[in-house]
Amino acid sequence: MDDSPDSLPLSATGITGFDDILGGGLPPNRLYLIEGNPGSGKTTLALQYLFEGVRKKEPCLYVTLSETKAELAAVARSHGWSLAGIEIVELVASEAELEPDNQHTMFQPADVELGQTTKAVLAEVERVKPRRVVIDSLSELRLLAQSSLRYRRQILALKQFFIGRSCTVLLLDDNTSAASDLQLHSIAHGVVSLEHLSPQYGAERRRLRVTKLRGQKFRGGFHDFNIATGGLDVFPRLVAAEHVEGREQRLLTGGVPEFDRLLGGGFDYGTSALLVGPAGAGKSSVAINYARAAAAKGERAALFAFDERAEVLLRRAAGLGMDLAPHIKDRTLTLQQVDPAELSPGEFAATVRRAVDGADGHAPAKVIVIDSLNGYLHAMPEEDFLTVQMHELLTYLGHKGVVTFLVLAQHGMIGSMQTPVDTTYLADTVVLFRYFEAAGEVRQAVSVVKKRSGTHERTIRELKLDGGIRVGEPLKAFRGVLTGTPTYDGGSETLMGPANV
Repeated sequence: MDDSPDSLPLSATGITGFDDILGGGLPPNRLYLIEGNPGSGKTTLALQYLFEGVRKKEPCLYVTLSETKAELAAVARSHGWSLAGIEIVELVASEAELEPDNQHTMFQPADVELGQTTKAVLAEVERVKPRRVVIDSLSELRLLAQSSLRYRRQILALKQFFIGRSCTVLLLDDNTSAASDLQLHSIAHGVVSLEHLSPQYGAERRRLRVTKLRGQKFRGGFHDFNIATGGLDVFPRLVAAEHVEGREQRLLTGGVPEFDRLLGGGFDYGTSALLVGPAGAGKSSVAINYARAAAAKGERAALFAFDERAEVLLRRAAGLGMDLAPHIKDRTLTLQQVDPAELSPGEFAATVRRAVDGADGHAPAKVIVIDSLNGYLHAMPEEDFLTVQMHELLTYLGHKGVVTFLVLAQHGMIGSMQTPVDTTYLADTVVLFRYFEAAGEVRQAVSVVKKRSGTHERTIRELKLDGGIRVGEPLKAFRGVLTGTPTYDGGSETLMGPANV
């Protein structure tokens, strides 16, 4: 019988995101190493793998050298699972070994115990004849072996034993040895590393990486994951090049003709727009207006609010004449409040992807609003990679024909302002918002400084938010509006009356 990976179907793990990373699953009848510190999720992953085998009516065996069956049952219950269908073999120390009379022997205890442990494992495999096997954990075998040579020989012996027995084996290792055991990496057909990170503030972060998988293409790099009720939820690293699709050429208009004219007609589907300026200048209001306009046409818009509470956002939008409640009720607009301290970048990208694919129980989203990038930046444990991850996300959304609005608040109000991260080169369209002083009042201005997908106005227009979004005539009587301290060169006939109150 040919048991090569090319001739047999892959052994699915039952974890959708993990199978996606692996290219469909694990090549069957091979031995794999799952390593990670205690608490990183190895046992949960292994149980999910066996439950998938039970679902496919495959015999499954869990050999535990450290935890009791009761402890495994408690883990399963926490996820709403039952161990029915999985053969559990406990090879932990018995109560008899605690008796003083059993602590003295003429033989090296490790020599006896290692042989007995290995023999017991092999005997259970012969009895159950499983298709899927988990051995938890290798740290016990390592301690019993006492030397790296003896330990390697034991693992090689186990590997030889399982060859030809149609078993796919997961070896769990909790990394409690003083140094990384690369010898074991060379023996295993594949290696998966799980990491448990603790940032200085916020929720714990978990990520995994497939460091080796012989004979099969997989998605490399780190992938974020969570452990929730129901098991591991893995978020594969987004690779935009895998999602290239054709898209139609059309514009998204927002119902404010003057603003649309600034943009040369509107925002092109399949492009991204960066709305940048100081706090309170109107960036979020403009983004929400275009999301509402899409929802009014029956297209779903998804808003992700990092900085503002949902009820405040809805109340502020209603004050500008944009009642979002009907659209939320008919599910053409979804609003999700995001807590940066509780979210990993990989999870956020997966959440956006599910909205665009319609995998979150709603229609596929055609407009995405991220408000704001400042909040997203604070969600990043490694800020150096923000622009790289954002580039992949924007490229993916572009391939899907989505209009993406990114709100970015600058530090400062008037004059020289600093941007926390430069993403202007990533966006297809850049809309600049500014405060300026005129006629003894603080006013707002808007201009389009970049649009890759077509022509746009080069003018600077006044922006007013007073019961709605209004855009005035070009500010031809002023110079230096973008600096916040303009020079007056003419009359005030181009201004739109009193400033916002």
